[in-house]
Amino acid sequence: MSLTLRTISREQHLAYIQSLPSASHMQVPAWADVKAEWRSENLGWFDDKTGEMVGAGLVLYRQLPKIKRYLAYLPEGPVINWFAPNLTDWLEPMLAHLKNQGAFSVKMGPPVIIRRWEATSIKKGIQDPDVKRLRDIEADFIEPRAFEVADKLRRMGWQQGEDGGAGFGDVQPRYVYQVPLANRSLEEVHKNFNQLWRRNIKKAEKAGVEVVQGGYHDLEEWQRLYEITAVRDRFRPRPLSYFQRMWTALNTEDPNRMRLYFARHNGVNLSAATMLVVGGHVWYSYGASDNIGREVRPSNAMQWRMLRDAYALGATVYDLRGISDSLDETDHLFGLIQFKVGTGGQAAEYLGEWDFPLNKLLHKALDIYMSRR
Repeated sequence: MSLTLRTISREQHLAYIQSLPSASHMQVPAWADVKAEWRSENLGWFDDKTGEMVGAGLVLYRQLPKIKRYLAYLPEGPVINWFAPNLTDWLEPMLAHLKNQGAFSVKMGPPVIIRRWEATSIKKGIQDPDVKRLRDIEADFIEPRAFEVADKLRRMGWQQGEDGGAGFGDVQPRYVYQVPLANRSLEEVHKNFNQLWRRNIKKAEKAGVEVVQGGYHDLEEWQRLYEITAVRDRFRPRPLSYFQRMWTALNTEDPNRMRLYFARHNGVNLSAATMLVVGGHVWYSYGASDNIGREVRPSNAMQWRMLRDAYALGATVYDLRGISDSLDETDHLFGLIQFKVGTGGQAAEYLGEWDFPLNKLLHKALDIYMSRR
């Protein structure tokens, strides 16, 4: 297939995304409005024979201080046929185009899953003292075509970080946790939760924990819980304006794109979460909780409600987003994987993010700058 790449309108881009079973929420046109500090462009690949659009990409451009050169970033994209035999025919025109736009380096995240591990395998791994990382466990599913994609990218000159992107080394998480919903009943999904999860859901119900949906006007309350979480877990919180922008941008594009949930007890909000929807893929994107009321298990109740809502929307997967690949119980991120494994889903490893230095000197300078931050 011979292809042509060109800039497209947001409307064309959205129509293409809507024609697919799903795509990353970072590849919808409205994500450009969420990332307002970046310049953006919508790209489309067209089949020369039929003239139809066969791929799309949202590019975010970040300007280097003081010079008109950019880092071009396609988060969890582009949305193309990654298993096409002629991958170079898709990516070469993209690199040429981005270079023309003033990019000195390109970063992309192929939405290609390379391995999956079932919850039972991970649990066994956690109990084995020799197992330190997810990679030490034999995967339950391996995608051989993903290794071919990685080989092709290397041959084309694409590079990966020194650590091979272990855990949170990439901008976007390489390892995620997902609960598959396709061809399963809700009873099956619930049965697959571990005993602790099922007990906690029951406990929350008994205590009278209510899970409700919020709107734009509830984002201040969300922010209150999120900032409590940031202090407790020692991370820098995003400002309220970011979530307000996210809500407005995403829900203007599609009224069902972003949702907000609260778990409350005796009228007090104890935990909250944001949920994103693109086609059949639903993400739990941000979570927050108070330091009080943990004994009534608001987070379990909230996740169970969000999962049921995702199922009602016809989702094929409920995605709990990033996990670290460390299975070391002393690791500060270990609690996260333990919580997510309780849902009985699967850990998935993506190909990770790849860089193409169009200007090696500027690319190296950026590398040094980023490593010092």
